[in-house]
Amino acid sequence: MNAPSQIQFTIERQREVVSALRALLPEACVLFNEEDTRPYECDGLAAYRQLPMVVALPQTEAQVIAILNTCRELKVPIVPRGAGTGLSGGAMPIADGVVLSTARFNKIVKLDPYSRTAVVQPGVRNLAISDAAAAYDLYYAPDPSSQIACTIGGNVAENSGGVHCLKYGLTVHNVLRVRMVTIEGEVVELGSEALDAAGLDLLAVFIGSEGMLGVVTEVTVKLVPKPQSARVIMASFDDVVKGGDAVAEVIAAGIIPAGLEMMDRTSSRMVEPFVNAGYDTEAAAILLCESDGMPEEVEEEIARMSEVLKSSGATAIAVSQNEAERLKFWSGRKNAFPAAGRISPDYYCMDGTIPRKRLAEVLIAITEMEDKYGLRCANVFHAGDGNLHPLILFDANKPGEFERAEAFGADILELCVKVGGTITGEHGVGIEKINSMCVQFSPKELEAFVAVKRAFDAAFLLNPDKAIPTLNRCAEFGKMRISGGQMKFAHLPRF
Repeated sequence: MNAPSQIQFTIERQREVVSALRALLPEACVLFNEEDTRPYECDGLAAYRQLPMVVALPQTEAQVIAILNTCRELKVPIVPRGAGTGLSGGAMPIADGVVLSTARFNKIVKLDPYSRTAVVQPGVRNLAISDAAAAYDLYYAPDPSSQIACTIGGNVAENSGGVHCLKYGLTVHNVLRVRMVTIEGEVVELGSEALDAAGLDLLAVFIGSEGMLGVVTEVTVKLVPKPQSARVIMASFDDVVKGGDAVAEVIAAGIIPAGLEMMDRTSSRMVEPFVNAGYDTEAAAILLCESDGMPEEVEEEIARMSEVLKSSGATAIAVSQNEAERLKFWSGRKNAFPAAGRISPDYYCMDGTIPRKRLAEVLIAITEMEDKYGLRCANVFHAGDGNLHPLILFDANKPGEFERAEAFGADILELCVKVGGTITGEHGVGIEKINSMCVQFSPKELEAFVAVKRAFDAAFLLNPDKAIPTLNRCAEFGKMRISGGQMKFAHLPRF
């Protein structure tokens, strides 16, 4: 087929899909002109972009069912999308597919302070749940850095965490029930508002499935009481090894902080002029250790943590004296990503998880990789659970720099696997880490993942080409690694 015929086919196909969707949705809820679909071409991983053929903006569950039925009949792939804040390309469109946005599902259906639960639609922002629950001295615990913008539907898709995940858990630990629609148009409820649900724990399978198993239409989350008191320690270290070891020592002492975060010197110097958090920019590493609960409990835990940090080699320790100062200390960590724009035209945010005891070793290895690839890397991470977020700094306008940043990131992920960790913590696999899946998992394990996908979506129409690589892809990737070549996602086949 020559190029003009291919273009004509695409236009005809678009007209067919647009006509079918307009029969289901108001005209304003079906976008297909380039200027209207351009905002949906990528998620937070803006290095990978693809204009969708059509964007659908349903407002009711019935419309979601109708869209899925229609797309299944027309054999059109569907990419579910929340707020688009994801960082792994999980919401990147398919050229001949439909982006199904749940942004207009933005109502809090019910908030019950007695059962400490909230029933929300998937387009409700993470922070909006806590704002609504504040009147009852409750809040929703998972707090990713993008919580002001990210939606609960996207949090479910990626199993998001945040700085307080060490004590309060990830999304999977804070969601009781998910109502979703399968590719067959069937409404299914996973989990229960009770303490347990009958049968297999499909809720845990669904959370973190990156839009490949169904489309979320409603979520029931747990709410927790606001602690009466919360204070944070900011500890400085003159060596990253000491800082990494201090993390392990805090946990070994039987202390589970509400939050335990680490930043290296590059990160601190990047953030401090941006937010004026009071960080020691001469320190090789900074730890933020938070305690929350009853005032007496917090006082005791802060004292215990301070002793552990001192004995681990902290050169300076500051403890927040009020809520304003606590928020000030956290502001630097929360703003690490936007602050990167002050010192670099572009940055590539990685996401891997390692055993806590290997933190220092991995940080040293990343420093050596900086020399190898000729790029700087700012390290910020959830030290308490070993979830790393290295920010690789580069300039996309300089030939070859993005490719070096990609290779740098893949090297970090391979290191995570080598030391007993995994290639992701809370950002998902999407398209970013699909090759790294070949490094971590065997062919039999990947076949098992595909079998789960097939059980929910036999036609492979929901978010295809994401998260699970084909065995052919892994074979090609293995050859490329041996030969030292580069391989691009778009060059490889679908399932």
